Amino acid sequence: MAESLKILIAEDEESFIDALQLGLSREGFSVEIARDGQEAIDKFTSSGPDFILLDVMLPKKSGIDVCREIRQHSQVPIIMVTAKSTEIDTVVGLEVGADDYVTKPYSMRELVARIRAVMRRRQSDDESHMPSDKAKIIERSGVSLDPDRHEVHLKGQLVKLALKEFELLELLMINAGKVLTRDMIIDRIWGAYYSGDTKTLDVHVKRLRTKLEADPSDPKLITTIRGLGYRFEDKR
Repeated sequence: MAESLKILIAEDEESFIDALQLGLSREGFSVEIARDGQEAIDKFTSSGPDFILLDVMLPKKSGIDVCREIRQHSQVPIIMVTAKSTEIDTVVGLEVGADDYVTKPYSMRELVARIRAVMRRRQSDDESHMPSDKAKIIERSGVSLDPDRHEVHLKGQLVKLALKEFELLELLMINAGKVLTRDMIIDRIWGAYYSGDTKTLDVHVKRLRTKLEADPSDPKLITTIRGLGYRFEDKR
């Protein structure tokens, strides 16, 4: 159950640490604190938390580097915390494998809602990846996506994608030629209870375009349908 989650908080601001310990403990979570990046790695290795709340700006080792290192060994859910809402923090954090991000200052209600939303998505993902018949390789417009091997090739060349980028691309390619609304995409990829803004979707689309489009500023594969959402163009 979510209430029994063991959360590792990587944070060096004492005022936030005190508030997080009190607030999350009241919600029934078990809380452990790391005050710098190296301590976060050490405590992750020794205690095996169920969830990590990871500040971007940490002494000794940045939150980005911590997330990157953890993702080499584990898919434990991670929410990044940034002191300012800048696109570069968001892009890099999501690119190295974070599940979501929050911007300081945030309310305890928002944070708890996001933690539980990430856990629901993870549970849903686990259930959807139960053993089943072999999924068919999807090929559209020079892009080949293999759901079983979790690989994407562009004109024969392997393209490395983060987990949510892969899931977003798969959804778009399955529905190639159809317009998917922003709300529909967010519900399918981030869950119906997702409490964040739509910037996360925009960041993922931008990253996909950077990796797949010949000219990301003039996309031909993943196009924006103004006022509605996105469409993967099916040019067989």
